Amino acid sequence: MRLPLVYEDIVEILPHRYPFLFVDRIIELELWKRAVGIKNVTNNEYFFKGHFPKRPIMPGVLIVEALAQVGGVLAILSIREDSEKKEISELYFMSIDKVKFRRPVVPGDTLTLEVEALRTGSKVWRLQGRATVGDELAAEALITASLGS
Repeated sequence: MRLPLVYEDIVEILPHRYPFLFVDRIIELELWKRAVGIKNVTNNEYFFKGHFPKRPIMPGVLIVEALAQVGGVLAILSIREDSEKKEISELYFMSIDKVKFRRPVVPGDTLTLEVEALRTGSKVWRLQGRATVGDELAAEALITASLGS
């Protein structure tokens, strides 16, 4: 697999589409272990109209969703590469734990989304996610998700 994975590649893996796709590129991928994605946060994001008009901040729930989407790419490609289960295309939240927001994410930021697989399987995955802007931690979360078909 050639990196980076770009929009055209990502939409072949994930079912998400605009306005709910929050990953622009996958720049690192180690199947069954870790992935790193990029989200370029622009002033044109639909959610900035209401969160908040005078001081736009990316909603924390969407940062966690972006981490989960990078985790989805990691899990789906790992399973597809290692088995005959080519039809797997969805990853569903089961739980989100130990979420912490450390810094606001604002227009102009480049959000680096790192996920590390703590538990892998054919069905349930546990991921440690970290979202950073430059060297600053913006958010972190433990995500448990289930693969669907």
